[in-house]
Amino acid sequence: MASEDVVGKTSATIANIAEEAKIASEGVKAPSRQTLLGICKSLVAGGVAGGVSRTAVAPLERMKILLQVQNPHAIKYNGTIQGLKYIWRTEGLRGMFKGNGTNCARIVPNSAVKFFSYEEASKGILWLYRQQPGNEDAELTPLLRLGAGACAGIIAMSATYPMDLVRGRLTVQTDKSPSQYRGIAHALRTVLREEGPRALYKGWLPSVIGVVPYVGLNFAVYESLKDWLVKSRPFGLVEDTELSVTTKLACGAAAGTIGQTVAYPLDVIRRRMQMVGWKDAASIVTGGGKSTVEYTGMIDAFRKTVRYEGVGALYKGLVPNSVKVVPSIAIAFVTYEVVKDVLKVEMRISD
Repeated sequence: MASEDVVGKTSATIANIAEEAKIASEGVKAPSRQTLLGICKSLVAGGVAGGVSRTAVAPLERMKILLQVQNPHAIKYNGTIQGLKYIWRTEGLRGMFKGNGTNCARIVPNSAVKFFSYEEASKGILWLYRQQPGNEDAELTPLLRLGAGACAGIIAMSATYPMDLVRGRLTVQTDKSPSQYRGIAHALRTVLREEGPRALYKGWLPSVIGVVPYVGLNFAVYESLKDWLVKSRPFGLVEDTELSVTTKLACGAAAGTIGQTVAYPLDVIRRRMQMVGWKDAASIVTGGGKSTVEYTGMIDAFRKTVRYEGVGALYKGLVPNSVKVVPSIAIAFVTYEVVKDVLKVEMRISD
C-alpha cells in the first residue's frame, strides 16, 4: 500500500537522524545488528501492547462508537449501562466484542509503528535541539516530547486509517443491517467500489488534528511524570531509579485521561464523517429510514452537530470512553515496557 511506503520512508528518515546523532555523540560506528534488534523490539512490544489493551476494553469501545454515530431521531442507546445491557440482550457475548478482531488487526501495526516512531523521533528531535548553541547537554522537555508524540501518532494513524474506517462501520452494523460487510477485506473492496478511494480517508483531517493533543499529551505527560517521580522520589514510590508496575499504571492513566478529554470532540466528528456516503448503512446510522445528516467536511460536521443536537453532542460516548481509556492506555504503556524488558533479557541470553 502507498501509505505503508510513506511510513516506511518517514520512519527510515527518523531512524537515520537518530543513528547520526548517536555516531556524532559517541564517535563510533553504530552496530547494524544492534540497531535492527532494537527496531524489532520496539515494533513487537508496541504491537502486543496495542492488541492487549484494546481487547481488554472492547465492549466499552463498541458502546462509545454506537453512542457517537447513532441517529438522534431514533435513539436506541441512552447510556453506557443501558446500552451494554441492550447489546447483551439482542446480540449476546459476540455482540460485545463485535469489531474487536478488526480493531486488533488495525491497532497492532498502528501501535507498533507509533511506539517505534516515538522513540526514534525523540532521539532525532533531541539531536537537532542539541545543535543549537547552549543546548549541548539538554534533555527532552515536555514540549519536545509533545512534538515526538504527535509525529509518531500522525505517521501511525495515516498508515492504518482505511482499516479504522472499515472497523468503525463493522462495529456499528448488526444482523439486521440491510447490507453486511463480511470482514476487513470485503469492507475495503466494497467502499472502494461504491464510494471511491477518497472515501477510505473520510474523517482523516479531524483525526490528524486530534493526534496532537491526544497522542502528544499521552506521551508527554507519561514520560514527564516518570522523570519527575524518579528525580523527586515522592512518598517512597521509587526505589533504585525504577518505577513499580502500579506507579507506571497510574502515570499511564493520568496521561490517557488528559489526552482523551482534550481531543474527544474531534473523535466524534471523525466517526460521524466516516459514516457519510455508506450505502445501505446500519440502522443505527439511518435511524430506520429517518432523516440522515450529510457532511461536506469537518467544519460543516461541527456546525451541523452543534446546530441540530447541541454542544453536548460533541461529547456523546464520553462516559464509556473515559471508563475505557484509563485502563486501556495504562495497560498499553505498561505492557509495552514489560515486553521490551522481556525481549531485552531474551536477547542477552541468546547472545
